[in-house]
Amino acid sequence: MFKVCVITATRAEYGLLSPLMKEISQNPTMQLQLIVTGTHLSTLYGATMNRIEEDGFEVDEYIDILDESDDELGIITTMSNAQVRIAEALQRLQSDVVVVLGDRYELVPIVSSCVVLHIPVCHIHGGEITQGAMDELFRHAISKMSTIHFASTKSYSSRLIQMGEQPDFVFNVGSLGVENIKKMDLLSEAELEKEIGFKVDKNTLLVTFHPITLEGADQAYQMQALLDALELREQYRVLFTRPNSDMHRNELNDMIDVFVAKHSDRCAVFSSLGQLRYLSAMKHCLAVVGNSSSGIIETPSFGIPTINIGNRQKGRISASSVVHVEANKAAILYALDKLEDPQFLFEASCTINPYEGKDTALNMCKLLQLLLERGLPSTKKFYDRIDN
Repeated sequence: MFKVCVITATRAEYGLLSPLMKEISQNPTMQLQLIVTGTHLSTLYGATMNRIEEDGFEVDEYIDILDESDDELGIITTMSNAQVRIAEALQRLQSDVVVVLGDRYELVPIVSSCVVLHIPVCHIHGGEITQGAMDELFRHAISKMSTIHFASTKSYSSRLIQMGEQPDFVFNVGSLGVENIKKMDLLSEAELEKEIGFKVDKNTLLVTFHPITLEGADQAYQMQALLDALELREQYRVLFTRPNSDMHRNELNDMIDVFVAKHSDRCAVFSSLGQLRYLSAMKHCLAVVGNSSSGIIETPSFGIPTINIGNRQKGRISASSVVHVEANKAAILYALDKLEDPQFLFEASCTINPYEGKDTALNMCKLLQLLLERGLPSTKKFYDRIDN
């Protein structure tokens, strides 16, 4: 039986990985191993390890790596902790392959440990571009240390091959997040309101604004521009989810808290809604606003608009329902005003999501099984298009 180790460090990442984890756990040729780390273990981010347990997954290792300071050294300390502590866990588990998703900084030391330990890595969501964040650099570094690649679009799979990854190990399977939308039994408006104590309807904006890791000096200005725009459009209720554990997140959290306290009649903030409640809120709201990848990848499948602010997601393939705006008040107000246009809302409802695949989690699991049965190469060969 092949031991497949899935590593999750954040709420969003787990929400995407969970359907694949279920497929692996039900596959008779595989043993699911699970390492839970990062923000899952922190009360500041909702202690989301509890949700993993509630979903019925058996966790093999809980690894505390998070330095909760929000400056550059805190991020580096977290990476350093991950390098040693998760390597020790992987030695104990003796995994046949490690599965990781995305572009988070904590994944770089984890994957590099796999290289040293001779454990092949399967990377999900490689080949993408996000020019406004350090994640851009981390993602490509993770891809180069990985053997198997599950890309979310044809363009991204082509880019991975352009980077020298072997075509026989690069697969365009679509996005797990889009599949979740299709298959999950989401909450009704009434059920969601009962769960979170806040009404989410077609007069509500779902807002997530993450730190701008390559534009740190400007992030308070950009957040203030968003809040100033929301202040002027007082007809909207606003449901905030807190930023992830990037540098200088506390500054953004403080700004959100002040705004929510001032407008408590129409605003609320949550450290973590969890996948079910987050997607349910997305389903029932008018639009998604901010700079989260979920606004690009998942939101179009609900047929609602996304207002994507600034450069954090710059370069990602986007559906026609995504409005990209500069991170200033005038541009954000212009985009918010488009939400009053029936024609724009109709066009958003008809959009085609470029990240949509078919049976994504099941196909990933089948491909993993096939590749493990064939045997994964002990070394990687650079695929040079000049020679092929």
